[in-house]
Amino acid sequence: MSSTDAPEKGEKAEAVLKHADSNDADDALRIIQAGETILLTPQDEKRLLRKIDRWIMPCLCIVYGLNYLDKTCVSYASIMGFKDDTHLQGQDYSWIASMFYFGYLAFEWPTNRLLQRLPLAKWSSFNIIMWGLVLCCMAACDSFSSAMAVRFFLGMFESAVSPGFALFTSQWYTIHEQGSRTGFWFSFNGWGQIIGGAIAYGIAVGTEKHPLGIKSWQLLFLVIGLFTAAIGVLFLWIMPDNQMNAKFLTEKERLMAVERIRVNQQGVGNKHFKMYQFKEAMTDPMVWAFVFYALVADIPNGGISNFFSQLIVSFGFNSKQSLLLGMPGGAVEVIALIVAGWAGDYYHNRLLVCTSGLLLSILGMLLVTCLDNSHNVGKLIGYYLTQASPTPFVALLSLISTNVAGWTKKTTVAAMYLIGYCVGNIIGPQVFQAKDAPEYRPAKITIIVCWVVSLMDILFIYWWCRSQNKKKAAIRAQPGYVKIEGQEFYDLTDRENPEFIYSL
Repeated sequence: MSSTDAPEKGEKAEAVLKHADSNDADDALRIIQAGETILLTPQDEKRLLRKIDRWIMPCLCIVYGLNYLDKTCVSYASIMGFKDDTHLQGQDYSWIASMFYFGYLAFEWPTNRLLQRLPLAKWSSFNIIMWGLVLCCMAACDSFSSAMAVRFFLGMFESAVSPGFALFTSQWYTIHEQGSRTGFWFSFNGWGQIIGGAIAYGIAVGTEKHPLGIKSWQLLFLVIGLFTAAIGVLFLWIMPDNQMNAKFLTEKERLMAVERIRVNQQGVGNKHFKMYQFKEAMTDPMVWAFVFYALVADIPNGGISNFFSQLIVSFGFNSKQSLLLGMPGGAVEVIALIVAGWAGDYYHNRLLVCTSGLLLSILGMLLVTCLDNSHNVGKLIGYYLTQASPTPFVALLSLISTNVAGWTKKTTVAAMYLIGYCVGNIIGPQVFQAKDAPEYRPAKITIIVCWVVSLMDILFIYWWCRSQNKKKAAIRAQPGYVKIEGQEFYDLTDRENPEFIYSL
């Protein structure tokens, strides 16, 4: 009998949980067994959560904002002279935009294995520092080939961020806190867009009035790249690998921080690769629905994130205006992600709540597509509405933290999800064909179709999780069912653990 089959009547839990080996359990089990008995009062938990938020969330938020800003810097540079100075023609710019995700794709699987095998914060810090330095190298690009090479390495080093941050979130927060926290740090994509537009505009205007020995787009890459590398050094100093080496917590608080996530049925980490968990990830319908969403929904993301400045110019605004007019789109993303993250946790239904952002985005792209050139303000409002589109992507990213258990399975699923994300983002810029400029009407229609298909996929995931919860409830109701002591920390997968309940 497989670990995911229901037990026969009277069968013990031990017979079902054939992988429940205390010698190969989560790191948290050894901490709980070795430490004193911890009783958490509601006041203790609130105080501890505030302390965790003060240290963990700023690190995640700032770095994730830079993650978005660094990879979309090329969009600002594209209207600051980068395309002319590197002699780009035809689809060259689209391929430079896509090349980032080839690097991301090439290193996604290795970096996820290293996130499990190496100290989580230290490996993440190394990648942050390196991608900041690589971004600086964009300033030296003078040809299509050199820009392609640098963008590949930029994607390679940035591939550790999203899966790493999903692991940090599942490590430190309970299932009812993860949606809002993931939405909050992911919302700094929007802040990256707001701040990036302001920096690009300031550099463009400043260098025009006071010319320097380098071009404005070169200065943009240098300023943002060096700042990112400096933040990476701070991340290395501040961010703990897990609760056990958190310098900002006392010894007792470290035990409390582990105890409070017992409800997740997941633990804080296991460094051993388990083949059965890998196989389960590869055969789980929910996982493939996640991957399908990432692929289809990120075709629009790949196009819009690299062409938004050029789209705004096509509405009838000039290049400098477009740098500023892109900023409110970031504000829409921030608000949509924070509200959807909070509401999803509050109503215990992230999947249905997150579809609101997708519906707004579909409406926005219909405005951009259907309005004529005499309604440039309406088109601009439509573009702003499209910036609510990341809400389902973030909800699913948080559900990898919440609904996927077993550390080998979790890191495998994170890699698969982000491989889908990469493929979608590689395709996205290619639907913006140079021959369709400046309107890019076929690309806009493609984006609408992708978002409608993505909406159907979210509804399938919602149905699947509900049906699996009913099956698990039936297993727990069987006569003779016994829960193993410490089962939460045995590094079991979501499908084999009868106590595991899928969050909606």
